Amino acid sequence: MMDIMDFLVDENSTMIEAMRLLDKAAKKVLFVTDKGKLLAAITDGDVRRWVLKKGSLDAQVKDIANYNPKFLYQKDKTMAIEYMKKNHIEAVPIVDDDMRIISAVFLNNHEVSIKNKLNIPVVIMAGGKGTRLYPYTKILPKPLIPIGEIPIVEHIINRFHRAGSNDFFLIVNHKKNMIKAYFNEIQKDYEVTYVDEEIPLGTGGGLSFLKGKIDSTFILSNCDILIEEDYEKIYSFHKKENNLITMVCSLKNIKIPYGVIEIGDNGEIESMKEKPELSFFTNTGMYVVEPEVIKKIETGVPLGFPDIIEKYIKTGEKIGVYPISEYAWMDMGQLDEMEEMRKRLEREEG
Repeated sequence: MMDIMDFLVDENSTMIEAMRLLDKAAKKVLFVTDKGKLLAAITDGDVRRWVLKKGSLDAQVKDIANYNPKFLYQKDKTMAIEYMKKNHIEAVPIVDDDMRIISAVFLNNHEVSIKNKLNIPVVIMAGGKGTRLYPYTKILPKPLIPIGEIPIVEHIINRFHRAGSNDFFLIVNHKKNMIKAYFNEIQKDYEVTYVDEEIPLGTGGGLSFLKGKIDSTFILSNCDILIEEDYEKIYSFHKKENNLITMVCSLKNIKIPYGVIEIGDNGEIESMKEKPELSFFTNTGMYVVEPEVIKKIETGVPLGFPDIIEKYIKTGEKIGVYPISEYAWMDMGQLDEMEEMRKRLEREEG
């Protein structure tokens, strides 16, 4: 059974790749997207016209595609057949308010939509004071700090929800009533369960209150990060590797703005490196976790999740790493990073 992913193509793909996809889908249209957002459409007719006017066979999709595609919003989907006949098209993509493709309807009234596979719980650590974001956190709890028009924690939830998750657990402490009031008032089609910490228990200790509430593999995330990755791929990797915990790690490149000197034992210069660049992987604060981890955490004892990981490494448990690019990780832990996240989301969602 096909889903909408079979009809999506990247604008940097070659014309030959697009032709293969058109053949595979056995339809006459593909939708050009960037991170799920509709950019353009390309049809078999577009490709044929390009070839007949002797266009390069090495062309990319962006050279051929129509960047003014026809589309309908979710609320107007019932008009799809009439809309296609009026506009003489054979398929119309259905998008949400952010122009993300939800499904596509074809002239025979057949609809293909996204198969949401990641239906696993997501736990968000939302109890910290966020002292690095003072003075914002003097008024608001860190999870409710707005990035654009909605709070950071809602951005996180929306991303997991689009991937298929419907059950969210918020570990709350600092200004927790404000967090509860916010989610109790907004319209949502997912479940939010609150886990109350009476005293701060760190990034791992609060998980002890989830005993008996989660009995499947789950995602654990800080409340100040956004990971722009395919969550289903991360989950599948975790399962394939049979890991107890998989840590999502981001590549970081830091250029030292000075010449670095290595000094030998005799006090003489051994080597010199002019403005070297260091590359390493760092913990993003997102993990895929097996439920037995919760069962073994002592209730009510302060504990960091990295401490839990270190303990399991020492006992020989399988702890894995899923690497992502530096650009795929946004962190608002400090004021300058929060501003950069806001600017980037405005560019991507504007």
